[in-house]
Amino acid sequence: MQPHPSRLKLLAAFASVYFVWGSTYLGIRIAIETLPPLLMAGIRFIIAGGILYLWGLLRGHERPTLGHWKSTAIIGLMLLLVGNGGLSWSEQLIPSGVAALLVAVSPLWFILLEWIQGGIKPTAGVFLGLFLGTFGIVVLIDPANFVGGLSVNILGALVLLGSSICWAVGSLYSRQAKLPSSPSIANGMEMLVGGVGLLVVGTLTGEWSSFNASAVTSRSLFAVAYLIVFGSIIGFSSYVYLLRATTLSRVSTYAYVNPVVAVIIGWLVGGETLGGR
Repeated sequence: MQPHPSRLKLLAAFASVYFVWGSTYLGIRIAIETLPPLLMAGIRFIIAGGILYLWGLLRGHERPTLGHWKSTAIIGLMLLLVGNGGLSWSEQLIPSGVAALLVAVSPLWFILLEWIQGGIKPTAGVFLGLFLGTFGIVVLIDPANFVGGLSVNILGALVLLGSSICWAVGSLYSRQAKLPSSPSIANGMEMLVGGVGLLVVGTLTGEWSSFNASAVTSRSLFAVAYLIVFGSIIGFSSYVYLLRATTLSRVSTYAYVNPVVAVIIGWLVGGETLGGR
């Protein structure tokens, strides 16, 4: 934990995680129109991670040790391979609205895991915030509009639920992990490992067989470029900074704000309908 983080830096990081990450829902949807989800995510994080890692080395920051690689590998695999990859994969089986609702439960995992490990005990206000945040997502998404009866794919829901728990575990681990002093090098290492893991899993699940390079559109490529710069280099780096600069319960509030931003961005840019709800 950083003892006295800059208030301005905190606000900028929260703005990035709230609003930039909220816009990436549309970016991912456009990117996977002509690109396989896991391979797209793997390429995205390898390019972003490579840029950050080289930037740190060129600025003369310390070279990482074997212990640093071990810590960043755990974080990268938990957050990016299992967390981000599980979300991308499960959206092939369950509606995006239901996926967003399941992801919105993640603040509960953050707070409970921190409490179990001897951290801050949740107050009544925290539990009230959890209820209001989750209820707000239910109102926003209206699961009944997506799902009729028992049509939710159980495998997809379980994968997404496990992914959100792993994301919380990896986030909690990163707060006390031994990482390089350079944030750009640390974040770059996490993305490189997570990106390689995504490419490996994408290859093992046969995504290369469904990939047609000639069918890839400039629209999808532009979305990938946006995800690299804003979703990964700016957004993910801001998220990792917040994990060490403030409490987990505050950081986890992104899960309530992102869907609202995603709905507005989808309406303004993606041509989606913005109804009374």
